[in-house]
Order: sequence, then C-alpha cells, then structure tokens
Amino acid sequence: MFEREIGLIGEDKFKNIQRKKVMLFGLGGVGGYVAETLVRCGITKIGLCDFDVVSESNKNRQIIALDSTIGLKKVKALSERLKDINKDLIIEEYDFKVDETTIDNIPLDYDYYIDAVDDVNAKILIIERAYFNNIKIISSMGTGNKLDPTKFKISKINQTKVCPLARAVRQRLKALNIFDIPVLYSEEEVISTGFKTPQSIAFCPSVAGILIARYVILDSGS
Repeated sequence: MFEREIGLIGEDKFKNIQRKKVMLFGLGGVGGYVAETLVRCGITKIGLCDFDVVSESNKNRQIIALDSTIGLKKVKALSERLKDINKDLIIEEYDFKVDETTIDNIPLDYDYYIDAVDDVNAKILIIERAYFNNIKIISSMGTGNKLDPTKFKISKINQTKVCPLARAVRQRLKALNIFDIPVLYSEEEVISTGFKTPQSIAFCPSVAGILIARYVILDSGS
C-alpha cells in the first residue's frame, strides 16, 4: 500500500516513518485528520486519547463523524477506521479526559505527542509532560472562526501572533519557562460570529490536521 510513497521519498526515509510512535490527544476536526494522514503515511504505532462521543454536530468537519458512528466513543470510531486502513497498525486507546488525575496514565515511550485538544489546562499538562520527559511535541492552536486555511503556519509558541488561544497558552507556558514548543496556529483574524462556541467549516481543521501530520512525518529527528 505504500509503494508510491516509497517511490517518492525512498526506502530509508519510509523506514524512519515506520519507526515513529505517536500519541495523539484530541480526535475532533484537527485530530481525526492528523491520525488518518499519519496512518496513510506509514506510522505503525499510534496512541489515541479522547473522552467524547461522535455527535451529529461533528459531521460538518470531523472525518470520523458518519451516520454509522453517531453515539460511538471517538476513540473506538477512529480506531476502527484506522484499522480498516492498515490492519497491522498497533493502536493504544485512552478513553478519558486529560486532567491532573489522568495525565500520568499516558505512557512515556512515544517519540511524539500531538496535542489537538481544546481545553487550555489539558494543553498545558500535555505540553509539560512531553517537555520535561524529552518527548517531541507539536500543539494545535485555534482553528475555529476561521475561513482561510492558507493562513495556518507552524512556528515556536513564542513567535505566534493574532491567535487568542496561542496567546493564552503562551502566557501559561512562560510561567513554566517553556518558550520553544512548535505549534500550528492561524494569522487570520478571528471572525466574530456572535456564538459562544467557536464555529467551524470543513476545510480549516482538516488542513490544520494534515499540516501537523506533515510536520511530524517529515521531522527526521525521531
């Protein structure tokens, strides 16, 4: 299934991809596309962490949201989808919300943590656990209330601008003396919608997820 990828990047680089072990937090609009892209690129072991279930309102942007998956736990729905892509994939499922009582349940034997959760407290816990245990990490900032996926970019957290979520995370990390975590964020101004919950459209979180997966796949350092 990977012959065209190997033809593009070569056998050695592909074997490096296969050796990567990735832990993904948050399986929504961004996270679902991260996971699918990683698996289609040849990742052989992935951890999935989320506490939520698939709902009707997810169908406009989440790759796991189908009529057949409504009501299923997101971890279960995505795990089954990924296994249908590569039956030999090793998946570890963590069906809980990340907080102070659960973060230590996540193993430290991963090469990469990918943070695609919405909750700032959970983000800080994930980043802190990775940073102080020498695990590579990339964190997704806000993709809601955006319409221009070409404005997404990846840089260090201390270089971000415009994004309100990045600002909040940056301030919290500064207190921990963490400045150089790579993050995906958007330089598009937030669109005012009048809704408390961030609004979203299919082509923004999906692009963000694919860009994050690309970053991890092409990182030759792990």
